Amino acid sequence: MPDLLLELFSEEIPARMQRRAAEDLRKLVTDALVERGFLYEGAKAFATPRRLALHVAGLPPRGQDVREERKGPRVGAPEGAVQGFLKSAGLTSLDQAKIVSDPKKGEFYVAVIERPGRETIEVLAEILPAIVKSFPWPKSMRWGAASREPGSLRWVRPLHSIVASFGPETETPEVVPFAIEGVEVGFTTHGHRFLAPQPIEVRRFADYLPALERAFVVLDADRRKDIILHDARDLAFARGLDLVEDEGLLEEVAGLVEWPVTLMGAFDERFLTIPPEVIRATIRANQKCFVLRGAPGPDGRERLANAFILVSNLVASDGGAAIVAGNERVVRARLSDAAFFWETDRKVRLEDRLQRLESIVFHEKLGTQASRVERIAALARALAPVVGADAALAERAARLAKADLVTEMVGEFPELQGLMGRYYAAEQGEPPAVAAAIEEHYKPLGPSDRVPSEPVSVAVALADKLDTLVGFWAIDEKPTGSKDPYALRRAALGVIRLILASEARLPLRAQIAAAAAGHGHDSNAFADDLLAFFADRLKVYLRDQGARHDLIDAVFALPGQDDLLMVVRRVEALGRFLDTEDGRNLLAGYRRAANILRIEEKKDGRAYDAAPDRALLSLPEEAALADALQTAGAEAARAVSAEDFEGAMRALSTLRAPVDAFFDTVTVNAEDAGLRANRLALLNALRAATREVADFSRIGGEGR
Repeated sequence: MPDLLLELFSEEIPARMQRRAAEDLRKLVTDALVERGFLYEGAKAFATPRRLALHVAGLPPRGQDVREERKGPRVGAPEGAVQGFLKSAGLTSLDQAKIVSDPKKGEFYVAVIERPGRETIEVLAEILPAIVKSFPWPKSMRWGAASREPGSLRWVRPLHSIVASFGPETETPEVVPFAIEGVEVGFTTHGHRFLAPQPIEVRRFADYLPALERAFVVLDADRRKDIILHDARDLAFARGLDLVEDEGLLEEVAGLVEWPVTLMGAFDERFLTIPPEVIRATIRANQKCFVLRGAPGPDGRERLANAFILVSNLVASDGGAAIVAGNERVVRARLSDAAFFWETDRKVRLEDRLQRLESIVFHEKLGTQASRVERIAALARALAPVVGADAALAERAARLAKADLVTEMVGEFPELQGLMGRYYAAEQGEPPAVAAAIEEHYKPLGPSDRVPSEPVSVAVALADKLDTLVGFWAIDEKPTGSKDPYALRRAALGVIRLILASEARLPLRAQIAAAAAGHGHDSNAFADDLLAFFADRLKVYLRDQGARHDLIDAVFALPGQDDLLMVVRRVEALGRFLDTEDGRNLLAGYRRAANILRIEEKKDGRAYDAAPDRALLSLPEEAALADALQTAGAEAARAVSAEDFEGAMRALSTLRAPVDAFFDTVTVNAEDAGLRANRLALLNALRAATREVADFSRIGGEGR
C-alpha cells in the first residue's frame, strides 16, 4: 500500500506552537482523506524548529468505484420534475434511466450513476494546497513581494520548500503535483542549518528519517526530549548532583534544537545566598537552562548547586567550551541583577510598600490593589474564626499579601509573587503563619495544586478568592463559554477545595453578602447566579472524584443549600443510600408516585398538597403508609437538622415496605372522587417526605 510523505520546511517555528501544529497537520490531512473515502492504516506527524512533517501509511492507490441508484419521479410526472431529475442525475434523456415498479407507488424512474474512483495522488494534489493555505497558526505572517497581494500565503515563518511524495515502498514514489505561490513541491529538503546545510534528496519516509539523522536532525520531538533528559541526568550524576527536572522547560528546549547537545556550566557560589526559586527562575527564563541540586544542607533542606545544564544546537569543535563560557557570562550577569533585587527589596519592609499599591489598578471597575487589600483584610478577619485561625494574624497576612507586587524581584519575575512576599515577611520577623499565608493565599492554582492547611492561609486564600468572584459578578463580568479571562472558574474551584479540605462550615450566601458590601453592592442582584456557578463547579469537582452529578442537582434543588461541606456530605449519604436495595426501590416508588401526581394534577388543574384525611384511609395499606410517612418524615427532618444525613437515609429506608404494599394493593384513581383525592394527597406526602433529604425528581437512572 502506498504511503504519503509531506514536509513543510520553513524558518524557525516558535517552540510553543510546534506540537499543536503537528497534530493539526495530521488531523487536517487525515480528516480530508477520510471524508473523501480514502482510509489509511496509520498516520504520525512530527515537528522540529524548521519543519512540520507527516507520514500517512497504507493509503489505497485510488479510490473505490461508486455505484449509486437515485430515485426519480413517477412515470408520467410533469415535465419540470423530469427535467430536474435528469439534471441532478447527470443524464441527457430518460433513455439513460430505468423504470422500476412498486406495488404501492407504481412505476418510477431510477438513475444508475457510476463513477470510477479517483487516483489518490490527484486527490492529494487538491487537499494539501488547501490545507497549507488555511493552516490554523495562532500567529502567521506574509513575506516577500507576494505579501503585497491580497490573499497571499500566510505561514508562521517564511516557507522555503515542500516535500510531498506518494507511492509504495517497492516502487519509486511520485511527487504530488502542486505548487503554492512559487514554492514548488519536490524531493529536496535540508538538514541542520549549520552542521549540514546542503540539500538532501528524500523520496519516502523510510529514507527520510535516516537522511535527516545523517544531516544532524532528530525529527521526533519526544526523542529529542528523551535525549536531553537522559544526557542531562548523566552529566549531573557524573558531578554527584541531581537534575531539577522541569517538564515545561524540557518541552520548550526540545522545540529550540534539531540536534540536542547537552553541556554543563557553572556560576559563582556566592549567588547561592539568593533564594533557590529566584536562581531557578533567572536561569530558566533568561537562558532556558536547567538547574541542579546538591546534597541537603545542615537543616536537611534541599540546596541548589552552583551549576546548570544548557542545551546547544551545535556540535562544537572545542567540545562546547565557548558555548558554555558565553552562557556562564549571561547567567552571571542575570544572577547579579537578581542579587541586587534581593538585597534592595530586603531594605524596605512590606508594610512600607502598601501605599504604592494605590497606583496599581486591579480592574477599572473594581478599584486599586490597595482598596482590594482592605476588602480582603476585612473578609479574612471575619472568616478566621470559621476556619480556626487567629483573626489578628489573618488580617495582618491579608494586609501584607499583595505588598510584594511592588518589589523589584516580582517586577522582574511575576511568577514569584507570593513566594517573595513570604521570604521578605520572614526576613522582617513576621510570625511564620503570616509569612506562609502571604505565599499560600494564591493557592490552589489548579486542580492538582496543593491546598493550604494552615488556618491563617486558608482564611486569607478564601477571602482573596471570594472578593474576586463577588467583585466580577457585581460588575457582570462572568465567564462565557470557553472564555474566562479572570480565571473565575479556577477561583471558585479553589474556594470549594479550601472549604472541603478544611471542613469549614461556611454558608456562602452570607459570605457573598459580606464581600458585596465591601464592594458597595447589594448581593441580592447576583447571589443566586453566583451560587449556581459554585454548584456547577462543585458538580465538576465531585464528578472527577467519582460522584454522580444528578445527586448534586438533587441536593442543591432544596432551598438554602449554600453550605458546601454539608452539600457534599448529603450527596455522599444519598449516593450510599441509593446503592442499597431499599434506596433503589424507594426511588422507583417515588417515581411512580410522582408520575401519577404529575398526570392527575395536570388533568385536574390543581395540586393535591393538603394533608391526607385519616378518616378516608379505608384500606390497611393506606393507613400503614400514612403512619410510616408521618414517622419517617419527622425522623428525617430531625436527622437533617442534626446534620445526621445517614440517619435521615435510614428513616427514609423504612418507607420501602409500606410504599411497595401500597402500590401492590391500592387503586389510586378510585371511582369515589373523595377517596381518589385523598390517595393523591398521600402520594404527595411521600413526595414531601423525600424532599427532607433531596429533590428525588432530579435523580436520574442508576449510574447516571
